[in-house]
Amino acid sequence: MMSLILKKAGLAGGALSLGTVALGALALGALSLSAGSAFAQEAAAPEALADFAASVDVAYILNTLLFLIGGFLVMWMAAGFAMLEAGLVRSKNVSMQCLKNISLYSIAGLMFWLIGYNLMYSGVDGGYFGTPTPKVIDPVGGNDLATGYSGASDWFFQMVFCAATASIVSGTLAERIKLWPFLIFTAVLTGILYPITGSWEWGAGWLDGMGFSDFAGSTLVHSVGGWAALSGAILLGARAGKYTADGQVIAMPGSSIPLATLGTFILWLGWFGFNGASQLAMGTIGDITDISRIFVNTNLAASGGVIAAVILTQIIYKKVDVTMALNGALAGLVSITAEPLAPSIFTSVIIGAVGGVIVVFAVPMLDKLKIDDVVGAIPVHLLAGIWGTMIVPFSNSDATYWVQFVGVVSIGAFTFIASGLVWGLLKATIGLRPSAEEEAMGMDKAEVGIEAYPEFGQGSQRI
Repeated sequence: MMSLILKKAGLAGGALSLGTVALGALALGALSLSAGSAFAQEAAAPEALADFAASVDVAYILNTLLFLIGGFLVMWMAAGFAMLEAGLVRSKNVSMQCLKNISLYSIAGLMFWLIGYNLMYSGVDGGYFGTPTPKVIDPVGGNDLATGYSGASDWFFQMVFCAATASIVSGTLAERIKLWPFLIFTAVLTGILYPITGSWEWGAGWLDGMGFSDFAGSTLVHSVGGWAALSGAILLGARAGKYTADGQVIAMPGSSIPLATLGTFILWLGWFGFNGASQLAMGTIGDITDISRIFVNTNLAASGGVIAAVILTQIIYKKVDVTMALNGALAGLVSITAEPLAPSIFTSVIIGAVGGVIVVFAVPMLDKLKIDDVVGAIPVHLLAGIWGTMIVPFSNSDATYWVQFVGVVSIGAFTFIASGLVWGLLKATIGLRPSAEEEAMGMDKAEVGIEAYPEFGQGSQRI
């Protein structure tokens, strides 16, 4: 699995294990060729071997630790998505969003173990997908150092990225989709669609052979989720009453701005695992320095997105829109995700700020097209993801604008069309939308049976 390190993070990701092995080999070679006495050689060789073994052990431990820490930070992003969505939907749909988010995370884990991981990474070899078999993790007490990291830690880290992709879809389609069609689509997305496009670069597939570069997933995670959400939103239609016949947009404020803000900060925190751990190695001075640089660039890109959204909404609307500020942060994070290492700090801020600008202009554009995106996931994840991927060659000389464009278009076309087919099949069979009465009642009462805020419900009394 050493190829995984090299393919997802570039040479820097493989520097720890390869560098350790190379240094050890050179050391042993130098010892064997030295002109010292036989006694000195005999004394030095065991010592060098012991040092080499120790360095390999340390490399394995630190690489594995990075995957585990990064993995649980990205897993915590599931809570961020849940809280963001719970805050931006109306109170009658909050329980449904919570249910969808914990369910999709669980489905993603099962599907990525069952077929997704190996479909994405096993035997792709320049092709279009791998072998769809269940992932086998390390045995108890496993000590195979050949890969440079624990296989279980790698699976966990890759799985939480898969779950994040499905979370993007959840927010866009909120308040007017039934539970089971959404969960069925989630199973297809996480088990098949996401792994296929992910294999094209991170699994050493055909895009990787062309030189496509997406360090942590502006396109492979965020735009994939955005394309799937867009196709679903078009087929599903808008919430009842969102748009009038004469084209007016009816505001439908969310239930809790504090909750949405909490969700944004949780996502911001989790992004340090998302981007930082995508370095995929931290056992050398160079690797840990690069991870630190990624943290700074990631943080300040988000800051740039917030400030750009705050200033623009003040200028355009004469008041600052807090939801735009929240999505500005997320758009900045998405924008820097394709290349968080190479840019300077100033460049990172600008990349993030452009993401914030995209959000401010794209949200009303979608409303003009009558595409109802409840939480703004399409501007944040799809459009800012495209921007972040296309700007990679500005700071990474190994990437080219043409190949980046080919990657964006091919991944987008596949995901949009394949997702549309799945959504269409679900719509034609079990249906996507609840009845008009159920939608007006709210999905909490209609499908979940538990209201998020029962004490504030119509006709309720405090005891």
